[in-house]
Amino acid sequence: MTAGPTPAALAPRDPVVRRMVRRSRDEAHRASTPLELFFDLCFVVAVGQAGRQLATALGEGHLRVALVGYLFAFFAVWWAWMNFTWFASAYDCDDVPYRVTTLVQITGVLILAAGIPRLFTDGSNALAVTGYVVMRLAMVTQWLRAAQGESGAARSMARRYAAGITLVQVGWVLMLLLPSSVAPYVVPVGVLVELSVPALAERRVQTSWHPAHISERYGLFTLIVLGETVSAATIATQSAIDEHEALGRLVPIAVGGLLLCFSAWWIYFARPVHAHLRSNRQAFLWGYGHYLIFGSAAAIGAGLEVAVEYAVGAAHISQAAATAAVTVPAALYLFTVWALHSRHTKTGAAQWVLPVASLAVLACTAAGAAGVLATGLVGAAVVAVGVWLHSRGPVAAQG
Repeated sequence: MTAGPTPAALAPRDPVVRRMVRRSRDEAHRASTPLELFFDLCFVVAVGQAGRQLATALGEGHLRVALVGYLFAFFAVWWAWMNFTWFASAYDCDDVPYRVTTLVQITGVLILAAGIPRLFTDGSNALAVTGYVVMRLAMVTQWLRAAQGESGAARSMARRYAAGITLVQVGWVLMLLLPSSVAPYVVPVGVLVELSVPALAERRVQTSWHPAHISERYGLFTLIVLGETVSAATIATQSAIDEHEALGRLVPIAVGGLLLCFSAWWIYFARPVHAHLRSNRQAFLWGYGHYLIFGSAAAIGAGLEVAVEYAVGAAHISQAAATAAVTVPAALYLFTVWALHSRHTKTGAAQWVLPVASLAVLACTAAGAAGVLATGLVGAAVVAVGVWLHSRGPVAAQG
């Protein structure tokens, strides 16, 4: 029998403070709230900062600084966003303390965003870590509220979350006291511990996250990241046109970048995925894997900036490196979307369209100045193949 709405779902929406209890996985018409949408928009500020710094470092030929700084900064943004999203799916009570705590998390990400440039320029991570810790400690208070409203195994789970997150934040603060030369060895350990907290906390009981709500939340953040990619590429192209007479070299990049962004949207949303999210094992892999989807989608925008800079002679790298700044994240995006989404709904030879396309995109690196345009055409071809298969009827649509 399908479980009915929980007390949280039936409660009136006006009390200032409510008891935080689990929401039902079967709750009808569950959709993202205005607070969640505002949360996403504020988090994308940090995504934009990371993308801009990545483009600058790549354009100057500082590959190691670019990759290390971007991976760390994007992990901080993604992990804080993801933890809030899954918690909200299970426990959102939309009262005043919940809203205020969420706004504190937003404040934390803005502090993190302010610290991202220093992370790239001089390796200083104090401000970025401070913003991250603010976000995570705010999350601890949410879990403590959930523990107060729960009982039995669910209460123990919420307390394990609160304890685990707190201990990791202590570790991040202690890391700031260590010599900067030690940080590259400590950070990966901290990341692994952060990633392990949900699995350890939910080893006996699972949170009541809502599959359709989670799928929608991830889709909305993908849209925002792709929008930031289009915005970054547009601003870079506009600046280049204003300062240089290079329209002939910029048009293929603009067209290719636009086709790539359109294709990225189409491919991600080709089929709903919430039916695949049936257990924590599937959901953890899917949710964690989106680090690569979100990160590569944002990196495409940075790559387009680099390609524009090279076209006008402002980047101190080779043509191959400038093209690879677009083709590598684009190939990663296609492959991870296939691994997390498409392979679960496709059969036969059609299941290999995206993996083959990711290899074709990598091969576009050899096309030099035409590489970005070629990448966009590959993306458009993938979409065309998908539409053609769908038009052949229900059986072919499985591909």
